[in-house]
Amino acid sequence: MRVLIWIIVINLLTFILFVIDKERAVKHKYRISEFTLLTLSFMGGSLGALLAMSLVRHKTKKKIFTVGIRMMLVMHAVLLGIYIYKSGYMAVFRG
Repeated sequence: MRVLIWIIVINLLTFILFVIDKERAVKHKYRISEFTLLTLSFMGGSLGALLAMSLVRHKTKKKIFTVGIRMMLVMHAVLLGIYIYKSGYMAVFRG
């Protein structure tokens, strides 16, 4: 359950910060560092980052974001699959 809460919180936070950074970029204001955005994405917020990138068209020209975030998402999906398999949650689907 904690993992599910973490996934929801980190993705929501990452999404919000990407959107805020886009708004600040448009207004030429102080920005959120790329390091912060990538760190949050790496910590589990890759889905939120990818959604924000798509919806507000932010960081779509930088390969570290376009390729890196997608690689992180694949990594997170694999890790989540392993976690679900090892924790026994798959028994629910087996019937």
